[in-house]
Amino acid sequence: MRILVTGSEGQLGRCIMDAAVGSSNEYIFTDVDDLDITDAEAVDLSFKVNCFDIVVNCAAFTDVERAERHEDFAYEVNCTAAGNIARAARDNDMTLIHISTDYVFDGKGNRPLTEADIPSACGAYGRTKLAGEEAIARSGCRAVMLRTAWLYSEYGRNFVKTMRNLSGERDSLSVVIDQTGSPTYAGDLAKAIVEIIDKGLYQGNEGVYHYSNLGVCSWYDLAQMTVEYSGHRSCAIKPCLSREYNSSVERPAYSVLDKTLFCKTFGMDIPYWLDSLKVCINNLSMLQDE
Repeated sequence: MRILVTGSEGQLGRCIMDAAVGSSNEYIFTDVDDLDITDAEAVDLSFKVNCFDIVVNCAAFTDVERAERHEDFAYEVNCTAAGNIARAARDNDMTLIHISTDYVFDGKGNRPLTEADIPSACGAYGRTKLAGEEAIARSGCRAVMLRTAWLYSEYGRNFVKTMRNLSGERDSLSVVIDQTGSPTYAGDLAKAIVEIIDKGLYQGNEGVYHYSNLGVCSWYDLAQMTVEYSGHRSCAIKPCLSREYNSSVERPAYSVLDKTLFCKTFGMDIPYWLDSLKVCINNLSMLQDE
């Protein structure tokens, strides 16, 4: 099979590139310089010419601060492009695997969110990602939509890498303690996506699923353990409240995703967040030593 992966320069795209090594399927990786997915005609032509079987849409506008100031552009990437891909997938008999976010929920609850919970988007980023989900649903294509949260990896810019770097330079850092969720190591999600594809598990399992690492923590907890595993114990992590930050972005206060349906449907075990964090930190340490 031929699998197209969009957003190949992002965290998840890079991790899928790693996870797909050795696969018997052919993975083709593209980013905006190769294929502008906001251009419907370009998407249609690419899908017709290349005869893909599956498309994994990792492309997204994920900068939540900038999305508040540039919602039109975020909408183009997170909704218009998703709709273009979905319609082209439908017209060319392809299956779409699309990555969405916990930001489609407002985070005002106090229990893990299931796929049956009604979305109520949080901020511009959440609104545009929810609109993308709705565009895919309207297209009628075969689609598996995976909502994830708090994504980090060895690649790009992310919270874990930022905390690891800053804690090696500073004596203390203040991190919010009143936002709770489940971190997601992109390497784990990438392996799950490749397994779904390579084992044909997407067939007959279209729908929306939640995927993040098991367990629950605050951003403060995640920072604390990042510093611990990085060996930067001289840096003190101090708890603070969200209101102490001057931010225009509304972030979910509680966005723990319930993974029961994913595990039951695809028969996979999801790693615990601390175990995966340790793997990522170890990998970063080895990269630094090279």
